[in-house]
Amino acid sequence: MNMTDILKEVGRGKRGSRDLTYDEAIAVGEMILNREASDVQIGAFLMAERMKMENIEEMHAFVDICRKYALRTSSINSLDCAAPYDGRTASFIASFATSFVLASTGQKVTLHGSEPLPPKWGVTLPLLLREMGVNTDHLTRDQSLYAAQETGLLFVSAEQWCPPLGALRTLREEIGVRTILNSAEKLMNYSHSPYLVYGVFHNTFFERIAKVLQRLDYQRAAIIQGAEGSEDLFIDRPTRTYVVEHGEARMEIIDPEVYGLDISLPEMSWTAATQIEVTEQVLRGQADLAFTNQVLLNSAYRLALTGQTGSIEEGVYTAKSILESGKAYQVYCHWGQLMRGEQPNMLSLGKI
Repeated sequence: MNMTDILKEVGRGKRGSRDLTYDEAIAVGEMILNREASDVQIGAFLMAERMKMENIEEMHAFVDICRKYALRTSSINSLDCAAPYDGRTASFIASFATSFVLASTGQKVTLHGSEPLPPKWGVTLPLLLREMGVNTDHLTRDQSLYAAQETGLLFVSAEQWCPPLGALRTLREEIGVRTILNSAEKLMNYSHSPYLVYGVFHNTFFERIAKVLQRLDYQRAAIIQGAEGSEDLFIDRPTRTYVVEHGEARMEIIDPEVYGLDISLPEMSWTAATQIEVTEQVLRGQADLAFTNQVLLNSAYRLALTGQTGSIEEGVYTAKSILESGKAYQVYCHWGQLMRGEQPNMLSLGKI
């Protein structure tokens, strides 16, 4: 089938459209990523899929085809953090600070993202890196890999590691709404991680993403209905999650009150600058208790998910000890120096 034939199948309206098979969706993905289809055809397909809603076969196929065209590495027992690529506008990116706590325990972490995308156009990881002084325009894959080797934390610039995604940026910006690519790009698993935390916004995505994850190569994965559709657990109310393991999915409600961490969050105006400011305050032990507690809970949950601790409760104690020791801040400073291409400051590493 060519793209015109495909559009006739998926673009007949709510009652007339049919879902594609896995093989059909693979063929469409090839045409899109290789730009064998025109921009008009690609845009029409993405909008038709949005209107009819993507099925499991289609989502699985788009993950697989995107992975085919991506540069991927191997990181034993890494945790993949799948944040929304459209960023955050109204909440603290606890996942960033949390990653340095995890790295301090020896748990490897992979973070990935791109410049802001629609529909939120929020603060994304590259914006945080620039606020730290990292020249993201000249950040090489080798530099990111070396920083990961030294610290345990890998940052992936998605459009550099998967160039076909970068080639679609202008078209996605012009469409301006969520498409099937928003789901697929978060499941690229650039480091072949056995563990995953994946953020969703709408309840309707829980079951579909869970079924897709059952087909993919994760040992244990958590789907989290977190702040702004992120993988961050709330600290001021319970969070709904699905854990996918051994081909099955189970719902879990994570309540911060159970761990004595529940607290109201202060009002903040979130920019890349304030995100980094609060991140550093948390890692130095100088932050508002709400943000510290949020990092503690997310760290504890991920330590339990990856088997580093036997329970979330044990993870809270581990994470608290790490923050109080200053180790997480040392890793943050070391990682920042490597990402900026600087010689490490031995004092910041605790070696003087």
